[in-house]
Amino acid sequence: MSNQVVSPPTLPQGPNLGITFQAYIELVRILRKECPWDRKQTHESLSHLLIEESYETLDAIQQKNFTELKKELGDLLLHIAMHSEIANEDNKFSIEDVIRSNFNKLVHRHPHVFGDKTIETSDDVKRNWEQLKKQEGRTSTLEGVPQHLPALLRAQRIQEKVSAIGFDWKDTAPMLDKIKEEVLEFVEAMEHEPDKASLEFGDILFSLVNAGRFFGISPEKALQATNDKFTRRFNYVEKTALAQSRKIDEMSLDEMDLLWDEAKKLDQIPSHAS
Repeated sequence: MSNQVVSPPTLPQGPNLGITFQAYIELVRILRKECPWDRKQTHESLSHLLIEESYETLDAIQQKNFTELKKELGDLLLHIAMHSEIANEDNKFSIEDVIRSNFNKLVHRHPHVFGDKTIETSDDVKRNWEQLKKQEGRTSTLEGVPQHLPALLRAQRIQEKVSAIGFDWKDTAPMLDKIKEEVLEFVEAMEHEPDKASLEFGDILFSLVNAGRFFGISPEKALQATNDKFTRRFNYVEKTALAQSRKIDEMSLDEMDLLWDEAKKLDQIPSHAS
């Protein structure tokens, strides 16, 4: 590392995607050489930050904050560039290899756009997408669903994958009956086989995720909305107790329930969380 001042690459004055992107990659390469923190990073050390940046991007999307979305997409781009540069230093692949690989994959998986295959609906696109992935060497429909996804999201992705090849409920009645069945099995396990209760509880969650997917409800968003609702209402209970000079941890459950009922009446649930 040099003690001399390093000048950053020059960005073009006007729109020029090629030069702008090349300057950005060169900036990352300089940071890898000159910055002690950037230089010591590995694929593994950056992995948890990539997840964090992804969630921050989701927050910006949910809030429709396009100023923040632009920044968060930039942070994701930095991670792509950093991982690519680390791989390039190890002679594994370059950022250009990443782009070329994804470019070719997108062309191959869109024969209805770049070829003569006729596909009319988005469901047909997803079904054909899964078939093409099998042709590319995948041996299982569920291959590629990361094990470390949050459990609700992983359940949803598993169900979406198998649905794309036709393994899905045809109507709502048996699907809703399945939820009732899983609840009864959980209750029975709690009473007679407690060691199986955890698995039965998981079956309930899986069936609920399936129902949400079937009705176009995102389980993750739905649960987050309920988390937000609970937080708003409990914050009201805490603030009201404080305003009354009462210690919430010394209040009875009945007293807290009264404030909770007040919070429910006053709570105006945002449209995105209803």
